[in-house]
Parts: sequence; C-alpha cells; structure tokens
Amino acid sequence: MQEKDFDVVVIGGGIHGAGVAQAAAAGGYSVLVLEKDSLACGTSSRSSKLIHGGLRYLETLQFPLVRECLRERALLLKLAPRLVKLHPFFIPVYPETTRRPWQLRLGLGLYSVLAGLTPDSRFRRIPTSQWDNTDGLETRSLSMVFQYQDAQTDDTALTRAVMKSARSLGARLAMPAEFIGARIRDHGCEVRYQHDGQDCVCTCRVLVNAAGPWANRILEAITPSPTQLEVELVQGAHIVIEGTLSKGFYYLEAPQDQRAVFAMPWAGKILVGTTEQAFHGDPAGAEPTDGEIQYLLHTFSHYFPAYRRLRADNILDAYAGLRVLPADADQPFKRSRDTILHADQPAQPSVLTIYGGKLTAYRATAEKVMERVKDSLPPRSPVASTRELPLG
Repeated sequence: MQEKDFDVVVIGGGIHGAGVAQAAAAGGYSVLVLEKDSLACGTSSRSSKLIHGGLRYLETLQFPLVRECLRERALLLKLAPRLVKLHPFFIPVYPETTRRPWQLRLGLGLYSVLAGLTPDSRFRRIPTSQWDNTDGLETRSLSMVFQYQDAQTDDTALTRAVMKSARSLGARLAMPAEFIGARIRDHGCEVRYQHDGQDCVCTCRVLVNAAGPWANRILEAITPSPTQLEVELVQGAHIVIEGTLSKGFYYLEAPQDQRAVFAMPWAGKILVGTTEQAFHGDPAGAEPTDGEIQYLLHTFSHYFPAYRRLRADNILDAYAGLRVLPADADQPFKRSRDTILHADQPAQPSVLTIYGGKLTAYRATAEKVMERVKDSLPPRSPVASTRELPLG
C-alpha cells in the first residue's frame, strides 16, 4: 500500500463503512478502509437479515425512516437480485393480540403508501381455508391472518459485495488493520494504524468513524478529542433452531411484552429474533443471555405447537448484535432509529462519526455522509453512481 495521502479514511468494515467507501470511490475520491478483523465481523453479520421498511416503526411515528428504508429496499431488489429477495410475511391475530385488525390494516395500508403503492407493497387477508397452510401455526382461537411482503438478505454477503464494488472503483482495504490514533490538523487528519504487523501513517481530508458500537472509543483516540454523543448499546439476540418454515416469514407478538419477534427460514433452519436488552461492557463480548434465549424460545413455541418441547439444548446457534441508540429514558423500542451523523465541526468537518444506522438504508446513509463532508474534500469528477451499481 504505497499511497500515504487519501481524501477519505474510513474506520470499520461493516455495512456502513463499506457503503461510505463505495460512495466515496464512486465520487472519484481516494479512499482507505481500516478493518481490525474481517468484513462484517460485528453487528453487520448479527442482524435479523431483513431488508425492510420497519413496519413496527410506524407505531412510534418514524414515517421518514420507514419511507427511506422502503425506497432503499426497492433499489436493492434491483441492484442485488441474488442477495436481496422478497418473501411473504404473515401476521397472525388472536383475541389476546394487542394490535387489533383495524390497526394492522391501517399500518399495512400506510406501509404500502410509503412504499409508493407498488405491486410489491400490496397486502391481503388470508382466507380461513388457507390457515392450515402456514407451517403449523397455532390455529385454535386464531381470528385473522394478514400477509404482506418484505425482503431478506445475507448481511455478510451484502457487506462483502458492497466492499467489492468499492474496491473495483479504486478504494483500498487494509485488513486486518488496527486504528491506533489520529491527530486533527489543518484541512484533515494524520492517521496512525497497524497493518501486517507494521506501524503505518497516512493523511486524509476526512476521517469517517464507522466503528458502530466502538465509535466513541475511536473518538477517544483522536487529538484534539472531538465531542461525543451520549449513547447506549442495546443488544438484539437471535437463535437458530432445527426445522423448516417453507411458506413464509412470521411477524409475531411476544406474549410476555407484546414486542415484535420474527420467525423466518434461514439456511435450511429457522431463525428467531430479536430482543432489546441494555448492554454494558466490551462490544466484542456480546452474547445472548439465558433470559433472551428463553424469551425467544417461548415466543416461537407459543405460536408453533410442534416446537413446544424445544429447550435451550436444541438450539443450533445463537448470536447477538448491538444497536447504538441515543441515551434516553424511554424503552429501546420507543426510541428513534434515525442515523446520526456527528461532525467535529459544523463547517468543513475533519472527523465525522456515524451513530446507529439501518442495514436497509446503508446506501442512503453513505450518500448523506458524502454530502455532509463534501466541503472538506477537493473537487473530483464522479466515476459512478451508487444508485446504479450492481451488487453480487
């Protein structure tokens, strides 16, 4: 890696780091990505594997976020047809379900409107005669079933595809490369890192901190230290169990607390998630707790009687990802999921940190990042548009 001066240096090889690298390279800028371990080794490989608008975010009135994610979903279905695929989603309604049929109709109708009333956004009520064709879903006392469409992806494969696209446009990737520190200077930063056992130094006009749950730790290693946002890490656990869901995906209401839980086919097995639990400690140590595992097992078996003998010993795999949310007294479910772009200074930032972010909206987030830092960068001629670059 001979080049020592870059327009943009990105810390983190997750989906947002890869997205920023692609957007910067498409804009004609020189880019270096520093990834400590491997691509998508953190939260970007520990998601619910969904490319969706976020139906549940309508409950907290996050309409712009849902609209943006639905637009990005439509774009990814075109750009990455091998990686992002539509599937039917079912919402069962029982007498004890807190979200009543009229509320679900309203929410699904609004979801369709925000998606642009496309054929992919249509929803319907499943006839009673077809209830037995729902993978063994509990039908006793079942009063209604709604069906709509959303998409699934392999989050790791998507991240790798985006990074491959970025590299094809000239972006550099140093991996494994550990960020050591940086010093903010006039018109940019001096960045120190270790790569292949050697201490390295480079300069850049803009340093983009896409380290996810490690974001504030990165800022602590920068001189002078940029301001940090007060955030909380919220863990989302998933379990993988033996079995098959061949008819579709299931949007379930957890009987314990009425949260939304998904059950879906994944790699020939069943994936169930997710939870929302405060996390403290080293992000590298995030693991599902016994309580989270029991919560997911109970929710799934409550709706699928054939699995009511499942125990923790029957779990094939379990993982936990960390969401970065604004510190707030509200429960995690009620907090905004908007991505926050935090710069070291309002005009011509030298350091920009990405807090939060949705897998579905990674491309739009990267586009916003480049718009935010454009005044810090020299004039370049774009070579491509991320709205048109195929993936996978």
